[in-house]
Amino acid sequence: MKLNYKIIFHFLGLLIIFNGGFMLISSLISLIYQDGVTLELFLASMLTLVTGGLSMLFTRKPKKEINKREGYIVVAFGWIIMALFGTLPYICTGSIPNFTNAFFETMSGYTTTGASILNDIEAVPKGVLFWRSLTHWIGGMGIIVLAIAILPLLGIGGMQMFAAEAPGPSADKLHPRITDTAKRLWLIYFGYTAAETLLLSVAGMSFFDAINHALSTVSTGGFSTKNSSVAYWNDQPIIQYIIILFMFLAGTNFVLSYFAFKGKVQKVLRDEEFKFYFRFIAAFTIVAALVIYFKADISKSSIDHPMVWGEGESAFRHALFQVLAVITTTGFVSADYTLWTPFLVVFFFGIMFLGGSAGSTSGGVKVVRHLILIKNGFLEFKRSLHPSAILPVRYNKKAISGDIVFNILAFFILYMLSFIIGALVFSMFGINFESAIGLSASSLGNVGPALGDFGPVNNYAALPPLAQWWASFLMLIGRLELFTVLVLFTPFFWRNR
Repeated sequence: MKLNYKIIFHFLGLLIIFNGGFMLISSLISLIYQDGVTLELFLASMLTLVTGGLSMLFTRKPKKEINKREGYIVVAFGWIIMALFGTLPYICTGSIPNFTNAFFETMSGYTTTGASILNDIEAVPKGVLFWRSLTHWIGGMGIIVLAIAILPLLGIGGMQMFAAEAPGPSADKLHPRITDTAKRLWLIYFGYTAAETLLLSVAGMSFFDAINHALSTVSTGGFSTKNSSVAYWNDQPIIQYIIILFMFLAGTNFVLSYFAFKGKVQKVLRDEEFKFYFRFIAAFTIVAALVIYFKADISKSSIDHPMVWGEGESAFRHALFQVLAVITTTGFVSADYTLWTPFLVVFFFGIMFLGGSAGSTSGGVKVVRHLILIKNGFLEFKRSLHPSAILPVRYNKKAISGDIVFNILAFFILYMLSFIIGALVFSMFGINFESAIGLSASSLGNVGPALGDFGPVNNYAALPPLAQWWASFLMLIGRLELFTVLVLFTPFFWRNR
């Protein structure tokens, strides 16, 4: 079957229009705050909107049918096209004049990685900072899902895009119609963002800082409006506790949030992934808090402000904050955990591979995959003793097919291979061992802060240009969970059947 190129370019045009629309909002923010770059942002949005409009115009009345191959192409190339046009606000305003740096910042935004090359974030115009945070918010739930919500207007079904955008073992649906599913997910997403903005404003943040941090938190992104990230508010613990709450919610399956709002709380509490997600966070926080309290000098890592509310509370808060920031791949920083103890450096590096829940905005391997791998591992002991027994892996009291288990095993192997190859390539650019493995794990897991020269209080400005392109590639395949992008490099994908 030949590829339907017309529908591919038609849909890419639609995504570009979405991009331009959000840029237009950024120009409005620029106008409100009179930051001097309103015209530049407006021109960037107009150029983007016109390009998207022309793409849709020249491919109007396409054959309204899209299969899996076209779905993968739209998702993978959609993210790349979005990132390319997303550089325009940085370049047009002169905030990031270098194209490689601008593309890295934009890809980091859309993939919700949160790694930045900006040395002085607070000097960047507010309209550009808002655009920077918006790239997180757009990428968090996925611009593809947003587009699917309006596809009925075009008469196009979007199941293929949804599957490519959100691959993995979780196939829960809120509603039989995929468009209604997308709408409900975005409603929850928007609601969380509005709620966090309100709470942060009440807690003492300016409205601008509040909405930017809400956009970053709910998307598990990590871009901040301050050079020292959330550590800027170390003297206001309530602000950090609000962000902790929403990091936890953002790392939870959004389908469970929907069930909770519908009053089906027991369904949430019985979900195996949620239970282990909560237990992992609790256990890791206790370990980190005890080590910080008894072994670390937290005053050396508090960045800007002294610890408040007592050392015990500070140890607990910073442990919980950083555990959640890494597990959910949000990447916010309340303290430099690489200065605590060597044990905690390795500890936080290890949990970069955990990830949040499937169906959340977080990156990483995801808790459900680890859970199924662990269950399958224990069953192998039983199978070795009882080779004739049929012992299926069970999840939420249901037997899982062997195909899903094999898919998860393949994903995990491919993920670890990608991490190893990623670190090797970084080392080829002269990056030291600790920094190379940290960069690879952070980029692939969309975490943000890495280790060594690119740790929590450093940025990525020193990363060589070619290394920035490599990190951008790792961010992309990590955000789209490997298969969606890597399948495009296989020859059989492009064969007409």
